[in-house]
Amino acid sequence: MPYLNGLASQYGLASQYFANTHPSIGNYFMLTTGQLVTNDDGFAGTVGVDNIVRELITAGKTWKSYAESIPSTGYTGSDLYPYAKRHNPFSYFTDVVNSSTQLNNLVSLSQFRSDLANEQLPTFSYLVPNLLDDAHDGSLQLADAWLQNNIAPLISSPTFQKDGLLIIVFDEAETNDSTHGGGHVAAVIISPKAKQSYQSTALYQHQSTLRLILRGLGIQTYPAAASTAPDMAEFF
Repeated sequence: MPYLNGLASQYGLASQYFANTHPSIGNYFMLTTGQLVTNDDGFAGTVGVDNIVRELITAGKTWKSYAESIPSTGYTGSDLYPYAKRHNPFSYFTDVVNSSTQLNNLVSLSQFRSDLANEQLPTFSYLVPNLLDDAHDGSLQLADAWLQNNIAPLISSPTFQKDGLLIIVFDEAETNDSTHGGGHVAAVIISPKAKQSYQSTALYQHQSTLRLILRGLGIQTYPAAASTAPDMAEFF
């Protein structure tokens, strides 16, 4: 993945970053709630624990989940290939599913391109590729191309160059790697305010990413495991 490797060399790399569990879904909940919640990829319930959306709303921040191939705005139904609901944790939160206003923040990836071009991005953006572009069913080459097509315009935008923070992270490693729960994965920290060509050897997991996101937005309430997670301030 030459594009991703280039970003890792130019910006910040957490070289000892590990996912929390297998399979996917628990990692997405850890990234957004500080809890695993479930390890059932077919989970069809709702989640009412404290989460990033609740904290963003409380702090008066805006957000959107830009999910590639989501069937429609506000969709909270089951998988519809190549869209995977388990990769879109926002579609489970009671804060979202019980609010018509918040449901409108579950949008397609094409909306991200439009919002970026029109300088209308929310405070917090969550981008997730579909199963063909996330290196799950497709190739690493496709995943790298997806990153370059969608991330390069963001990084070069005036809005991002002012004070943006981008975190590129994988949910889990191969299932035969269960080190620290979910195996060794890549995590790249990109920001005009971050150290350049920096490589960390500290151990981090998804709860630290949740903490970093909230801290970067000036929010000091960290859900569950994020409240005691190692801080990633060394990147700045």
